[in-house]
Amino acid sequence: METQPKEKSSPHVLIFPCPAQGHVNSMLKLAELLAIQNIYITFLNTKYIHNRLIQFNDDIQALLECYPKLQFKTISDFHSEEKHPGFGERIGDVITSLSLYGDEDMDRIITNIPGMENILRCRDLPSFCRENKKDHIRLDDVALRTKQSLKANAFILNTFEDLEASVLSQIRIHFPKLYTIGPLHHLLNTTKKSSFPSSFFSKSNFFKVDRTCMAWLDSQPLKSVIYVSFGSTTPMKREEIIEIWHGLLNSKKQFLWVIRPNMVQEKGLLSELEEGTRKEKGLIVGWVPQEEVLSHKAIGAFLTHNGWNSTLESVVCGVPMICWPYFADQQINSRFVSDVWKLGLDMKDVCDRKVVENMVNDVMVNRKEEFVRSAMDIAKLASKSVSPGGSSYNNFQDLIQYIRSTSP
Repeated sequence: METQPKEKSSPHVLIFPCPAQGHVNSMLKLAELLAIQNIYITFLNTKYIHNRLIQFNDDIQALLECYPKLQFKTISDFHSEEKHPGFGERIGDVITSLSLYGDEDMDRIITNIPGMENILRCRDLPSFCRENKKDHIRLDDVALRTKQSLKANAFILNTFEDLEASVLSQIRIHFPKLYTIGPLHHLLNTTKKSSFPSSFFSKSNFFKVDRTCMAWLDSQPLKSVIYVSFGSTTPMKREEIIEIWHGLLNSKKQFLWVIRPNMVQEKGLLSELEEGTRKEKGLIVGWVPQEEVLSHKAIGAFLTHNGWNSTLESVVCGVPMICWPYFADQQINSRFVSDVWKLGLDMKDVCDRKVVENMVNDVMVNRKEEFVRSAMDIAKLASKSVSPGGSSYNNFQDLIQYIRSTSP
């Protein structure tokens, strides 16, 4: 009697993002992309993060119904001094070779980072590189994590070839099996529009979305509004908020500013800002659907902390940026935005109303054509990468094949 060949089991992927909105957001998009390919997915969160997802995202249940092979699981919350771990994007040996520097060295050019030679200044390195005993411990930790990552069988990056070619060529020396499949949100949106035109578009917000901003944007002229958001975790001092607010007012440009519920601690300050902003015909809200906002015709620029999700979303929409980074990769991102991709201006380490006013006017008036041209050129490259035949599209297909090949 002839035996039937054993049927190959379907692969099962575990996704466990760092417990912060930016990481959960991009990893949930990866989960959905894999689920579309009929792959089993377990998405693991801490209980706190999972509860926020359920609380502020009505479409989580719809997501589960749409993809029967996707499931959410939780683990107990943990507490650590490092709430937001740093992520090394350079080779571990290079990180450990970088000496900590004083303020007096901030504009010294770094020459020995492969793929980024003569691009970064000391002030463009992540915040944990700055001279401080506690940060020295964190720097050692990042170096260790980066070295440990060399043990991985494969490496997935949320970027695309045309955006970071020189850096990717260096990473491939250490990770031959490298899959650049970004911008993830753009790949997902493009995939769903072409394959599932009637499908919903899932979100992963950790705060209640205020959609009144969309009607307000509809009433504004083309590219007349500067959108301001510093992400889901960036803390701000009262003085910083006031300086940025006055700079925006003095620029005479309409602005939409996201001030999270947990961003302003001082009693009465938010009401004061909201009242003053209404008089100047601006708008302050607690949280917005950012992809939707950035793609709106009224948006002319983005004042951002340069988290990687926000940076990629701005790139995809062709929106020039003013960069005010806070920590981790944001300092490097802002340098690339201003000096490599020529998509805007870098305001790191400065919070002055006059600087804000001048940069807003430079990006939206004085140098508008220059920045818009660069932004649209890179936006076209981003769209090309996720379209059939594009680098990210093809790399994702290769990734699926690789995942399937690992299944027994």
